[in-house]
Amino acid sequence: MRNPPLASALAAAARAVAAVLAGHTPEATLAALDPAVRPAARDLAFQTLRDHGRGDFLLARLLARPLADPHVRALLLVALARLERRPEQVHTLVDQAVSAAPARFKALINAVLRNFLRRREVLIAAADADAVAHWRHPAWWLERLQADFPAEWRAIAAAGNDHPPQCLRVNRRRIAGADFAGQLTAAGIAVRALDATALLVERPLPVERLPGFAEGLCSVQDWGAQQAAPLLAPRVGMRVLDACAAPGGKTAHLLELAEVELLALEQDARRARRIESNLARLGLSATVRVADAARSQSWWDGRPFERILADVPCSASGVARRHPDAKWLRRAADVAAFAQAQAAILEALWPTLAAGGRMLYCTCSLFAVENAGQVGAFEQRHPDARRVPIRNAPDLQLLPTPVHDGFYFALLEKAA
Repeated sequence: MRNPPLASALAAAARAVAAVLAGHTPEATLAALDPAVRPAARDLAFQTLRDHGRGDFLLARLLARPLADPHVRALLLVALARLERRPEQVHTLVDQAVSAAPARFKALINAVLRNFLRRREVLIAAADADAVAHWRHPAWWLERLQADFPAEWRAIAAAGNDHPPQCLRVNRRRIAGADFAGQLTAAGIAVRALDATALLVERPLPVERLPGFAEGLCSVQDWGAQQAAPLLAPRVGMRVLDACAAPGGKTAHLLELAEVELLALEQDARRARRIESNLARLGLSATVRVADAARSQSWWDGRPFERILADVPCSASGVARRHPDAKWLRRAADVAAFAQAQAAILEALWPTLAAGGRMLYCTCSLFAVENAGQVGAFEQRHPDARRVPIRNAPDLQLLPTPVHDGFYFALLEKAA
């Protein structure tokens, strides 16, 4: 497939960015795009959203007054993000951004971008001196990181602005990890083994280009997320609950590790269908129900589970580089709301766990109130909950690195 004209990609990316600035996620806008332009537009939009704190700062200093047209504002943000990261494309980019603009805004786009180029050194220095512009995260987010990780917050923020890694989980029921790695290498796809079934793709690519993907030989799943199923350690014949299962990556991993009787819950019917689709592709089977994990009376039959995965809804602060719109759609008050919802889910799940059974609490968050604080409060409320050490520590907090995103895990065992 030939690359689309840059002007088309810029205009399409601007539509996705404008959707986020209006308070929506970008996925619906991106899904509606022409497939020929979608990959390039997605890359441009996501990079713009990763850099939004900086672009917003620069644009405020390049405009005499705020722009009323949200699409033109978004187009300028996309162009500025691209200009700073691809200075060798200056002339092409300005020309293509002007081409992408509505007729009555072409002169404005041209003037703003050329003004940026003339004042580049001064503007970049000013942006580097501003915390939100430099770290490309909202101020409240940075404050939480500083409070929870006083030594690591800078590295965490920097990692949140990178492109995310692409990691594969080999379906061990169908092929050995080393054999699948060999198939990829033969196809010219460079990978690095992270463990027996996790392969890091050196140059991320669409799943359609992965040999054997459609046949269920592998799944795309971050290496951090791949830690969940082995920590829960399911055994053959166990009754297992995946309480917040969509899109089904951890559900499938549990089934790949052992033949268990698994119930997967998902509150959203559309997302529940994704679980079923993923399981069908991998040749796996589970009972999938559309239900709210916090309302156990609607789905629990009274038979206890020996293992429960509580991968609860959260701020997604550990995967911000993968979902950069979250940085700008979330508000500080949302974190407390997530914590309240997480506590409600834990309270509903605990009675369904068998004596001697284990529940793995999991988030893709970095914020302590959703993680160690949540689990500590739960232990205070439930004396029959015992923390099972993970790798000689009370819990496991993974920070974003070049090979995985940020995740939190705590393993709780119910007194026999």
